[in-house]
This record gives sequence, C-alpha cells and structure tokens, in this order.
Amino acid sequence: MQPKYIFVTGGVLSSLGKGISSSSIATLLKSSGFKVSILKIDPYINVDPGTMSPLEHGEVFVTADGAETDLDIGHYERFLDTSLTKANNFTTGQVYLSVIENERQGKYLGKTIQVVPHIVDEIKARIKNVAKGNDFLVVELGGTVGDIEGMPYLEAMRQMKHELGSNQVISIHVTLIPFIKAAGEQKTKPTQHSVQELRRIGISPQIILARCEKPLSKELKRKLALSCDVDDDSVIVAEDAQSIYQCPINFLKEGILTPIAKNFNLDCIQPNMDEWDMLVKKIISPKNQITIGFVGKYLDLKESYKSLTEALIHAGANIDTRVNIKWIDSEKLDMQNIKILEDVDGILIPGGFGHRGIEGKINAITYARENKIPFLGICLGMQLAILEFLRNVANIKNANSVEFDVHTKEPAIYLIEDFIDQNGQNQIRTHKSPLGGTMRLGEYDCILKKDSVIYQSYHSQELIKERHRHRYEANPKYKEILEKNGMQISGESPNQLIEAVEIKEHPFFVAVQFHPEFTSRLKNPNAIILAFVKSALQFKK
Repeated sequence: MQPKYIFVTGGVLSSLGKGISSSSIATLLKSSGFKVSILKIDPYINVDPGTMSPLEHGEVFVTADGAETDLDIGHYERFLDTSLTKANNFTTGQVYLSVIENERQGKYLGKTIQVVPHIVDEIKARIKNVAKGNDFLVVELGGTVGDIEGMPYLEAMRQMKHELGSNQVISIHVTLIPFIKAAGEQKTKPTQHSVQELRRIGISPQIILARCEKPLSKELKRKLALSCDVDDDSVIVAEDAQSIYQCPINFLKEGILTPIAKNFNLDCIQPNMDEWDMLVKKIISPKNQITIGFVGKYLDLKESYKSLTEALIHAGANIDTRVNIKWIDSEKLDMQNIKILEDVDGILIPGGFGHRGIEGKINAITYARENKIPFLGICLGMQLAILEFLRNVANIKNANSVEFDVHTKEPAIYLIEDFIDQNGQNQIRTHKSPLGGTMRLGEYDCILKKDSVIYQSYHSQELIKERHRHRYEANPKYKEILEKNGMQISGESPNQLIEAVEIKEHPFFVAVQFHPEFTSRLKNPNAIILAFVKSALQFKK
C-alpha cells in the first residue's frame, strides 16, 4: 500500500513529550505487523546539533551512518528496536542549504527562489523519501504551533494532505491540559487556542493527545472534542507515567489505534505488546535494586546523558533490577570526599569533552580499581582509565592526554590525526567536523580478544560493531607497558586502534572507546552495559 503519514505537532509549550508520543504510536503500529519509519524535523537553522553545547541542546545522538542528530532519534531507535539514518532527522539549516546549493547550480532554471514553493517542496521531498518502502511514516515537528520557524513545515503538512487525500495523511496534536491549583481544576482553553491556530493555517487535527498530570473527566474530554472538532474517541489522555516505556501501553488502553484505523480506512489494528508489557512491569516493580555512581560534569542537565541513563534502565529491566543512579559531580570529587562512593555497587565514567572535572573522574577510577568495585568507562572514561593505570600502576606519573596538555611528554592519549600521520591512512574512515577537527563518527568494527570479559559479554562474538563520536585515541605506543603491568587490550579496530581495555585481576573493570549506549534498546540491551549491571548486582549480593 502507499505510505500513510502521521504528523505529530505540539501546542502550548515545548517538552510535552512529542518524541515519546511519536515513538509510542510507531511502536504500536510496528507491533501490529506494519512496516514503520519515523522522522524528526528540527526547525532550528543549525545544520545539525553536532556543534551545539550539551547545555544548549542536551545529548547529540549518533546514528550508525555517522549523523549527529537530535536526542529524539535515540528514543525512536530504543522504542522501535531499529537503526535509523541521517535521513530520519533534518533541520531548517539542511533544507535551506540544499535549496541554496541547487539554486547556485542552476537547477531552478533562473526562477526567483521563495519559501513557497521551493523550501516547502524540498521539505515534502525529504519527508516522502523517508516514507519509501514503509506502510507508515510518523513525522514529529519540533517546537510548537505558532513558532515562526515552524511555518514552512506546517504548510508542507497542509499541502501533503491536499495532494494525497485525507485517508493518507492525519495530524495528531499534543497539547497541555494544565491543572490550576488555585482554581482546583483543569483548563482546556490553551488547547482550544492552539488548535484554532492550526486551523487558521488550514490544518485540522484528527486526534488530540492531551498531556495532563491527572485523568480527564468525561465532561472535559467531551468539551475538548466539541471545541477542537474531533470525534469523542479521538481525545486521548496522555497522563504522566512512571516510565516512558509505559506510554505505548497507556495509549493502547486509551484506544488511540481506533481513530488511527478509522481515519486511514483500515480494519482493527491489534498489536502484540506482551513482551513489552512484561519488561515495563520489571521497570516499575523490580525484584532487585542497585546503585550506580555516575561520575559526570553535566549534572545540571542530565539530558546530556540520556542514552546512557536509558541503557541502564534497559539492562535493569532485563534482569528484573532497578538501577538507581547516584549523580556525582566530578569537579567536586577529590580524595578527601571519595568516601561518597562507599555505598555504590558500580562506578560509571561517561564520555565528555574538555579538561573540567578530569581529576575527579580519575579519583573515582582509582577508587573502583583499588576497592574491586565494578567499573565501566566509556569513551573519555576509557582514556582516563588508561591514564590512571599508567600513572598509579605503571608509575608513569606524567602520562596525559594532549586534550588536557598539548605539550605533554607522555601523550598516552592523542589526536586521531597523529595516528593517521604515523600509520598512513590505512583505510581509516574519519569525519571532518565543521570546526576543523577530524573525528571518528558512526559505526566501526571492533575485534575482541577471546580470553576477555568483553568477549564473553558479547556472547563470544569476535567481531562487533559499535558507534563512536570522538577526536582522541589511546596511543598504541603504550600498549606494551599497559599489558606488562596487568591491563589487557581486549578490543582493537582492524587498524589496531585501541577500542577496549580491562584489568584481569579485577571482578569487572572494563572500559571502551565506543559509545555502547547508542545501540541499547528496551528489548535488546547493549551487551557490555548489561554485563556491567549484572556485575554490580553480583557485587551487591
């Protein structure tokens, strides 16, 4: 059948959960046997979030093909248990860049370039390209209705419904039903105004997804249906949930598939959510609990670590364990207050950039190594584990990274350019960032050593594929020193770049250069993160 389009817009304010709503709808459709893809449109003029501060934008999610994308793409992959590409997220910056490049090449035959039709046509072409080969495409538009930067996208939505017909395109509007404490009641007026703004530009949503803290009464649902001109069964209550993974189950109970099927002239849509439901119950009411000491520096905005915190939830759900996170500010962690880690069952050092908070992270690694506490280091976490080991075990006190000291005499961590210069290109695929740096970005092969913890964790697979986002590498010149002193190089790229290290005389001390959190899903947790959580549970017991 021809692809059917579900557009998801937001009203009143941002951060209502359009990404989770879109992911939940797509999950229900996929679990019903349909082929489903999903697209996030970001109206900002940046080409991608790759150069944006974590404090500005939260996490940058990396796809297998090396695209730096919005963090909602991570939600899509985690819910749908699939790998998406750079086509599944585009920005206003990309749209305008493409149109301007086409104009420079004479592709518009000298016409005056305008928002309508040229920008809108580019938007429609990108949307239709992602829909190819799918039964459904769920399209989430970032921002809220009324934002000036979102207008070309709303026009593209309107035109697509006009061109394809009302049984091929529907609109779902996610909006807030605030509870006014002083009045003691919920208010529908913000939603009414938001829908009026949509209708003013020619879009009438078929489904209202009402975000609220408390359940809506039948009277309020009826009032919303009448004022927003939708059917009574098309007002879907999206009440706050204990876990985001509850949302598909809640939407199913609310009957969201009934108006979707009706608007698309489909028979009853019946998903199989048994396995999902079982995992959600283990998230909400698990048998066990552990505490992981999460030593980071972006603690004011925990969205910067979104994929990693979700990956811990996935791992926990699959062994019936709640993973509690003890957030520890690495800038404030020193040997005087290191005992803050006494009550944790595992220590995690995530990725990051810059020298701020580095010594605190190294102190945490020392504590994990000396006290035999399960440890997992990721990206920068692996680089710091190597520095800590060289300084405190191999007695190379000046071991450092050129990221922190350009003139260091012991460059145990150096730029990827230095590796390429010393070894030749050697078929290393790299990415040039807009700021001029060379990065490893996207999915790469890693060869595991058979007598290692990581090899066992990945079910005895010798070759694995994981995603990277970094400029700095462990210097292979220090391999012999590391292994002589008891740190095993347990994973390498085909080009002999160090991908994983571990300490054999330790119950679980593993660090990896890649970002395993990017491939973790609720139904398929990442192998090394699952092994880490299992080890922490064993440590506690």
